[in-house]
Amino acid sequence: MKRILLLAVLLSASCQTERPPVQSPVQTPKPVARKEFRGVFVATVANIDWPSKPGLSTAQQQAELIRLLDLAVKTRLTAVLLQVRPAGDVLYASPNEPWSEFLTGKMGRAPQPLYDPLAFAIIEAHRRGLELHAWVNPFRASHPKATGPVAANHISRTRPDWVRTYGKYRWIDPGEPAAVDYVLGVIRDIVRRYDVDGLVLDDYFYPYPEGNAEFPDAATYRRTKTKFSVEDWRRDNINQFVRRLYTDVKQIKPAVRVGISPFGIWRSGIPAGIRGSGAFDTTFADSRLWLANGWVDYLAPQLYWPIDAREQSFPVLLNWWATQNPRHRELYPALYTSRIADGTPQSWSASELVNQVALTQTTPGVSGYIHFSARALLEDRDGITSRLRVAPTALAR
Repeated sequence: MKRILLLAVLLSASCQTERPPVQSPVQTPKPVARKEFRGVFVATVANIDWPSKPGLSTAQQQAELIRLLDLAVKTRLTAVLLQVRPAGDVLYASPNEPWSEFLTGKMGRAPQPLYDPLAFAIIEAHRRGLELHAWVNPFRASHPKATGPVAANHISRTRPDWVRTYGKYRWIDPGEPAAVDYVLGVIRDIVRRYDVDGLVLDDYFYPYPEGNAEFPDAATYRRTKTKFSVEDWRRDNINQFVRRLYTDVKQIKPAVRVGISPFGIWRSGIPAGIRGSGAFDTTFADSRLWLANGWVDYLAPQLYWPIDAREQSFPVLLNWWATQNPRHRELYPALYTSRIADGTPQSWSASELVNQVALTQTTPGVSGYIHFSARALLEDRDGITSRLRVAPTALAR
C-alpha cells in the first residue's frame, strides 16, 4: 500500500500521456495452487460490480475493491477476474489508452489521488491468497453506457480507420491486421508490467448480430483478396488472434495462464438436442478449435441456462465441453450467478446455482467454475453468499 501511495506522489495526476509507473516491487506471496478453481468475474463496464459508480475517490474505490476481495475469501473463492479494459479504455496506468469513464467519471481523467487500480488489486489479492486475472475485451471500442466525451487518445480517435459502428457499439475490426497487432500490444504490455496470474477474454470477438444488419467490414474483406468466404475469413481472423495471443503471453511470462470465456453453445445442434445461437456462426468464435489445439490454459464456456432447460441443458453442455478437450486443458464453466433473484421472469433461486456448482464437482474433466458476476454475491441474493461459505464439497448436501 505504501509503495502505491509513493507511486502516486511521483506521478503527475493531470498528465495522461506521461509514462506510467513500473508496477510496484512490493513482494507478496503467490497464491497456492488448488485442485478446484473457484473464480468470480468483477465487471467494471457500466459499473456492474466495481466501482459502484464513476467518480468515487481513490479511498472509496480501494475500500470497495477490498470489500470484494474479502468477500471472495469468505465465499471460498480462489480467484478474481477483474475487467481492466472494457472498451478501449482502461483501469490501469496505460502508456497508450485512456482511463475509463466508469472509473473516474470522465474518459482520460486519472483517479485522484493517483493510483494504479490493477497494481493495487494484484497486491491485495495476493495478500489474501487469491489469484488475480486481468480481464480484457479485445475488440469492443465503445459501450452505450459511456456517455461522456471520448478522450483524444482513445482508439476511435487515434485510428478511426480501424473502428466500425454496429448497433449501439463501436468495434475494432478484427480483419485489420494492424488493429490486431495493436490489441496484442496492449495485452503484452499488461503481461510485462503487472504480476497477473492470468489473462482472460470473454465472448466478444465479432459482435452479436443486430437484427439482419451485417457487420460493416465489407471493405476490409475485399482488400484481403482471400479465397475464404466472409464467414470463414472472420473465423480465421479470430483463430489467428487467439493463437498469437497464447504464443505472445507464453513468450513473455510462461506462468501467466491464458483463459477465454466464450458463449456456451458452440454450434446449434451440437451436441444433439441443443438449440440456440452458436458462437461459431454468430461471433465467429471457434472455441472448440482453441481448446483442441491447446491455445488456452483454461476455457470457461458461459453456461447461462438452468439444469432442466430442454434445449440449452446445463449438464448436457457441461458434459459435451468436457469431451472436447484432447490436450487436457482446464475447464471452468461460467455460471450465471447474477440470474439469481434478478427481478426478471427468467430469474432462478440460489438452489439452482448451488446444484450447478455440485455438477461441476462431479463431472469428469471439469475442475472448477467462475461466477458471473460479483454483484449477486455482494447482495447475497436469496442467501447465495451464505450457502457458498460452507465447505464447497458439501454444497449439494
